[in-house]
Amino acid sequence: MTLSMYQASVPVFERALSNLLHVLKKGEAHAKVKAVTDEVLLGTRLIPDMLPLAKQVQIACDMAARGTARLAGVEPASFEDNETTLEQLYARIARVLAYIKGFTPQQIDGSEARAIELKMRNGEMSFSGQDYLLTFVLPNLYFHCTTTYVILREAGAELGKTDFIAGAQQ
Repeated sequence: MTLSMYQASVPVFERALSNLLHVLKKGEAHAKVKAVTDEVLLGTRLIPDMLPLAKQVQIACDMAARGTARLAGVEPASFEDNETTLEQLYARIARVLAYIKGFTPQQIDGSEARAIELKMRNGEMSFSGQDYLLTFVLPNLYFHCTTTYVILREAGAELGKTDFIAGAQQ
């Protein structure tokens, strides 16, 4: 049996974002016990030159949403980066989950060779659909989910590996 592009993308994105939501909620519980405001928590970063927690979540969401749309060959929906509370970040994750669940296997399967062009700050990047998924979207999605986990863990939230891997499925 072969693994389809849909199976390798949308369900994986759904699980990563569901687990991200779980990790954020555990971080929120810890912050409440310690009387840390959303503003402080969402602005937390590990070192001064890295992006803060809120941006990590936004980028993880963007990777899933844009990745799904590009694999389907459609223009990605735009999600404004304006969240200032945890509730707003939870709503963003929910919107992205609903968005990617709206794509069908028929829209994404067969996208292995689809040409995908990205305009980046440093110039353009060109991928086949399979390379885009495996070497750009998935590594970026997991990088930003992991960074969110690490920021919250460093802030003292009681998180373990199973929160990251099994999170919402526990």
